[in-house]
Formats: sequence, structure tokens, C-alpha cells
Amino acid sequence: MESYFSFILYPVSAILWFWHKVFGTVLGPDNGFAWALSVFFLVFSLRVVLLKPALSQLRAGRRMAKFAPQIQKLREKYKNDRQRMAQEMQKLQSEHGVNPLGGCLPALLQIPVFLSLFHVLRNFTPTAQSNFIFDRAGVESFINADIFGAKLSNWISQPADQLALFGTDRTSMMIVGIPLMLTASVATFFTMRLSVKKQTDAAMANPQSAMMAKFMMYIAPVGAIISGWFLPIAVLLYWLANNFWTLGQQHFLTKKIDHEQEREKAKEIEAKKSAPRPKPGQKPVRAEAKSDEPGAEPAAATATDADQQVTKSSSNGQRPGGGRPGGKKNQPKNRPGKQAAAAKKGKKRR
Repeated sequence: MESYFSFILYPVSAILWFWHKVFGTVLGPDNGFAWALSVFFLVFSLRVVLLKPALSQLRAGRRMAKFAPQIQKLREKYKNDRQRMAQEMQKLQSEHGVNPLGGCLPALLQIPVFLSLFHVLRNFTPTAQSNFIFDRAGVESFINADIFGAKLSNWISQPADQLALFGTDRTSMMIVGIPLMLTASVATFFTMRLSVKKQTDAAMANPQSAMMAKFMMYIAPVGAIISGWFLPIAVLLYWLANNFWTLGQQHFLTKKIDHEQEREKAKEIEAKKSAPRPKPGQKPVRAEAKSDEPGAEPAAATATDADQQVTKSSSNGQRPGGGRPGGKKNQPKNRPGKQAAAAKKGKKRR
């Protein structure tokens, strides 16, 4: 089984070995705090590698927030057709350059690392001659290391005879393990709470997603307390360091993305200000119809005919309205004699 996962187990043990050499030189190779710091910096080293995917995940979430209203419309439009809704959602996400699986990448990559660390720590046994990159001296150094009497490779619920084999007891394990469990649980709660708070409107618009996020916010801390009884002290240190890193990373990356969006808005405002504006009293110039566009030629022909009519009217001494140069049309004149004759005829008829 180990041969299939050697490509993960050996790098993880190598990083742990490197940091132990660094801190063991200062604090001593068998010092428990040197090993604890080695576990912490193992986490930090791996999380630095995952920093870029985490940043891409946050940027994708911000892009999704921009078209959240469109997602809501799709849900309302295709609420009775799940398959069509999924297709339209994928199409919309691809148009905006959002990969929904990209947000899961940082979390998925941490799973094999966590399992590899757990496997490496479990192999630190008194009878082991080596442990991947660690030789016998490295194995003995880890076994002899303790923090206030608690061995790093042991756990609280381990049988008493096995604890005695490592030179510790349950009381010492509980004195160190329980505070670590509680601290890891609190750190997990705040990490999940911050994650839910930073969820995009598109994600929280789905009632199922919102309910699951809030559910995990309370279940994950409880899981840290329950599993802490069965996890080695070194794994609890890993859990604690991972949550501390996540809290700091979310705070740092959120500020970075906020600054990026502020710069983008500032550029848009500057672009609008620098755009040419029409002079006072001048109408904005409209784009003329292109010759290859439908309807362009008839419009040009109509304009030409109108110009010809204006030219003919001008040559006849008339204006386009059909009148004389004075602007008045030919109207029949009313003479006084004709008006009197018409009045007499009207009297005779009466």
C-alpha cells in the first residue's frame, strides 16, 4: 500500500525532516518543541504551495458575485428542469471564466497531505528502523521527544500499556491533548465562520448551499473535539497550524482582492473621465451606417433624391416647400365687386 503513495509520503517526510534539522540545531534534536515547530512549518510550507490556487478560488468567487442575479433568474426559469438548469449554469460560468471545481482544489490537495502526515507519524514506533526519509536516529529522536510529558506520536485514547511503552501515561496526554483539541475546535469554528461570511451571493442564494455551510460551521468544531481523542498529538498540532494559517490567509487574500477591485474601479472612472466629450451646444456624433449594412444604400439614395429636389426647386426660383421666393403660395385674390354680386344673389334667393 505504501508503494502506491510513496510519491506523497516521501516529500512530506522530507519537509518534516528538513524543518527538524533547522529547529533541532537550535533547540536540540530530542526537544518536543523542535518537533512541534517542525510540524507547524511543514503545514506552512505546503500551504505556501497552495496559495496561488486559493487566490484563484477567491477571484472566481468574486466574479461569480457579479452575475449572481443571472444565476437567480436561471433558477427561477428552469426550476422544474434540473438538467437544463445545470446546462445553462455551466454555460454562464464558462462565459465568465469561472470554474466551479477550482474552488475545491485547495481543500482537495490538503487531504492526501493530511493522510500522509498521519501515516508518517504512525510509523514512528520503538521497533522501527527507519521511517521513509528518517533513519533510526530520527525515529528515536521523535520517540524521545515530548511536550510536558506527552509524546507526539501517541493519542489520548490509546491503551495504557502502549502509552507506557512510549514512556508516557494518559494523564500527561490529556493535559496536553485536551487544550489542543479545544483550541483547534475554536480555530476551526472561526475559520468556518469567516468562510461562510465570505461566501458569494451566488452560493448563498441556494438554500441548500447556505444550510450546508451553516451546518458545517457548527459540526466541524465538534468533529475536532471528538476526533482529538483518537489523533496523535502531532496531528492535532497540524490541525491547529492549518487553521491558524487559513485564518491569516483569508484575511490577507481578502484585502488583496479588495485592493484589486478598487484599482479596477479607479481605472474605469479614469477611462470615463478621459473619454472625449462633445463641446457645449454640439450634438454627439452618431456612427454612420456602413455600406455593407442592410438599409444603408436606400438611405443614401433617399438623401440623394432629396438633394436633387432641392436643387430643382432652387433653379425654378422656388423653395422646397413649393412656394415663391417670398415663401407665400399663389392664392386667388378676393375682389370687392365679386363680393357685392354674390351678396345680391343671396338676397334674391331669400
